[in-house]
Order: sequence, then C-alpha cells, then structure tokens
Amino acid sequence: MMRRLLAATALVAASPLAMAADALTGNVQKQPLNVAAIGMFVAFVLFTLGITYWASKRNRSASDYYAAGGRITGFQNGLAIAGDYMSAASFLGISALVYASGYDGLIYSIGFLVGWPIILFLIAERLRNLGKYTFADVASYRLKQKEIRTLSACGSLVVVAFYLIAQMVGAGKLIQLLFGLDYTVAVVLVGILMCLYVLFGGMLATTWVQIIKAVLLLSGASFMALMVMKSVNFDFNQLFAEAIKVHPKGEAIMSPGGLVKDPISAFSLGLALMFGTAGLPHILMRFFTVSDAKEARKSVLYATGFIGYFDILTFIIGFGAILLVSTNPAFKDAAGALLGGNNMAAIHLANAVGGSVFLGFISAVAFATILAVVAGLTLAGASAVSHDLYASVIKKGKANEKDEIRVSKMTTVALGVVAIVLGILFEKQNIAFMVGLAFSIAASCNFPVLLLSMYWKRLTTRGAMIGGWLGLITAVVLMILGPTIWVQIMGHEKPIYPYEYPALFSMLAAFVGIWFFSITDKSAAADEERARFAAQFVRSQTGLGASGAVSH
Repeated sequence: MMRRLLAATALVAASPLAMAADALTGNVQKQPLNVAAIGMFVAFVLFTLGITYWASKRNRSASDYYAAGGRITGFQNGLAIAGDYMSAASFLGISALVYASGYDGLIYSIGFLVGWPIILFLIAERLRNLGKYTFADVASYRLKQKEIRTLSACGSLVVVAFYLIAQMVGAGKLIQLLFGLDYTVAVVLVGILMCLYVLFGGMLATTWVQIIKAVLLLSGASFMALMVMKSVNFDFNQLFAEAIKVHPKGEAIMSPGGLVKDPISAFSLGLALMFGTAGLPHILMRFFTVSDAKEARKSVLYATGFIGYFDILTFIIGFGAILLVSTNPAFKDAAGALLGGNNMAAIHLANAVGGSVFLGFISAVAFATILAVVAGLTLAGASAVSHDLYASVIKKGKANEKDEIRVSKMTTVALGVVAIVLGILFEKQNIAFMVGLAFSIAASCNFPVLLLSMYWKRLTTRGAMIGGWLGLITAVVLMILGPTIWVQIMGHEKPIYPYEYPALFSMLAAFVGIWFFSITDKSAAADEERARFAAQFVRSQTGLGASGAVSH
C-alpha cells in the first residue's frame, strides 16, 4: 500500500525531496515544484501577514503592543500558550528523537509537561497580580529596579537566543526541503518574516497566529497519529513490535538510558525541563495578556490539556516514522541518510500517510509553528530591552510609550539578525537538544529569582543579584565547556565539562548564592526590602492595584 501511494504521487510529492537530495549531494537538477505544498505554504504566510496588518491597526498603546491590552480570554490564551509551546522542538525535534532513539524521546515530552503544574500552583496567579509586561516587573517589585531588571533582561535575552536557534534551524531545514532553497537563504527568509510580525503586529498578532497554528497543528498531528495507528490496526503492541524489527537499535529503542548517557546528565535535563518552563520569558509574558488572575489560571489549565495531548501524538508520530519512513528509500539520500536530517522525520511521515497535499499542509503548519514561536520569542526579547533596560533602567521609569515601542522595534531587528547568524552557525544540531540548553538557563537564572521574590521574605537585592548572575554565568560557561559546543562546534578533542546539561550545578549555584548573600545582608536597604514583602503578598493574593503600573 505504501509503495503504491508513493508511486501514485511520485511526480508531485517526491519532487521537493529530490531537490533536497540533489542539494545535499551537490548534484542540483531542475525539478518540478510541489504545487500543492508551496501553495498552502504561501497562502498561510499571506494569511498571517493579513492578521499582522489587522493587529497593527489596533495597537494604540504600549499595553496593546506588549500584552494585547489584556483582552485575551483564558481559553484563547491557553491555546496561544500551547501554540507557543508546540514549537519546532516539540513537533520536529521530539518526533526526531523518538525516531532516532525510541522511548528515550519521551524524556523531553514528559519533562516539558511536568513544568506546567509548577506554573499553575506557584506562578500564574501571583505573576498576573504583580506584573505588567514582563516577569522582571515581579522580580523587581520590592527590590532595586536597576539591578534586578538588568539581570532579568540579560537572562531573558540568553534564553531567547538559544531558543531562537532551535526554531531557526527547524525553519531553515523545512524550507530547504520543501523548496530546494539554500539553507542560508531559508534562514534569512524566516528572519525577515519574524521581524515583520513583531514590528507591526505586536502581541495581538502574535497571539492570533499562535491560536490558529495551534488548532491546525493539533488537527494535522491527530490525523498523522490516526493514520499511523490505522496502519497497525490500532494496536500499540504491533506498532512497537514492528518498530523494533526495523530500527537499527532493535529492542534498545524500548529502554531508557540510550539518549542521556549518565545519571547526572539525565537529572540535569529533568530539572531544566521541569523548572525551566517557569522561567521562559515568552511563556511568562503570556499571563499579562489576560484580564485577571482567574483567567491566568484558566490559561494554564487549558494549555496543559492541549500540550499533554500533543505530547502523546509526537510519540506516536516518532514511532510511525520508524515504521513508514526509515524503511522507504524514497525518503533517503544516496548515503542512506534521511533527507533533511532526522529533524524532518515528521515531515516525511506526512508525505507517507497523506501524499503531496498533506505534505503541503503539515509543512505549512510546521512553518507556522516556527514563525509563531519566533515572533513570541522576539517580542519577549525586545520587551526585555525596551521595557526593562531602556524604560526602567536607563530612563528610570520616565520614558514615554512612543520611545519605548521605538526601542522595542529596533531591538526586534537586531534580534532578527542575531537569530539568522545563530541559525546558520548551529545548522547541524538537533533542535530539541538546543531547547534543552535554553531551558537550562531559564531554570538557573530566571526561575530562582522569580520564585524567591514572590515567596521568600528574606530575599534582598544583593542576594538576588549575586545568585542570579552566578546561575546564569555557571549555566553558560558549563554549556560552552560541554560536549556540544566545546567538541562538536569548536572542534576540541575532549570537553572540559563532561555532561551535556548544566542545570543540576547551575541551579544549585543560583539558589545557594541567593540564600547565602540574602541572609548575610544586614544593610538598611535590605531591611526595607524585607518590610515591603507584606504589601507584595497582599497584592499577589488579591490583585488589588494590579491594573496600575508596578512601583514601590
């Protein structure tokens, strides 16, 4: 059946794959274009640019630009958060990990999901009641604005940079595969579109692009998983048994421990995925788009349901790719490697189960996924610079909204350039792995400061500053000295830091640093900061004054 389907669609469906194969082998030949795929692709880009134009007419203030005016409902925001979270790393990266390693790919899915109860019970309500545009509003609520906002902005920008790498690599590979474009050209194209969405549409356009792509992605992934299960008579035992037969690793794909090589790396990765979620600036920023704390809680509830369902789908899609993609030479190059790399396993599976039309649909949705996420990331990074650094630190809270938004737009362009450069440099990396690094930094810098600022009365500016910077610097340095960057990218023979993920050590450094340097702070300013905790606690629980600007 599979071979008949491929034969029937060979003239149309295989053409972009053949173009990619020729590009990879250096033998570029003119191929007929996949009209269905490219048509859907272009239609979606035009549709989302239309949304951006519509949103730009409704952006009249900084609140509209950064937080959609607080007019998004809990259900809409839940879908948008799920859309933010169902990124290239989730759809392409996790399915690629399952395709390559089997059961081990689940560690990413479950790790991502476990972070949501932490946000629901510890973060969401207080964040909405205390903040305005960014999580730095909360972290600096009773502490010194300049120091804490500088730390929060730097932490946010590093997280955004690593997360952007994953999305840009996924987008570049996808367009390279679909159009046969050069990878560098593909990444530049994504960077330009990303800037357009954020420059003109702000949070309102970003939110609606995320909602629409979340619905499309859940629908497409559901169909793919359904077709995979249909091919094995809806029998999971048969799915796993047949995957074991055809996978090079055999029964090892049903056992844990193959992907993460040692207990410390596994523990570090688990900590990063669990607690990093509560430190991601583009996720935290979404809680300011709803009207009150009740809607913020609803957002998390809906998002958790959508994300949990999606994680199950990616697991089925990964095993389906082992069954239907790895066994078919049409999806491989002359050397036997998957066209476009393992990150494209889900895209090839779409071709296998639905032909050229469904390939076009999933490619367009995957691209939409990436565009929506990079828009959210870019907006979070731009707001960190314009709201936290420019308006609050440089202008000391006296900047007008027009200047603040202008700085935000300038930062957006700069982030677009950075994203393009990083996307080209990290072309060969698994995109889910790169997101693991972003989560490690979020868990080491943003999460400890945010959590303790809301819950620990004795926290002081000195403790938050030293501990936060300690966590951020430790995470970045250990990553650079680790196997991925030190060996694979910089070309050294052995890593100085032997583990792939730094979260175990960097989170420990952050929490110990914050605790020690806070309890030993005997200054008068520290006493004032501790005294303000009572007022902060009342507002965090009741929301009194939450609609106004954050101030001492």
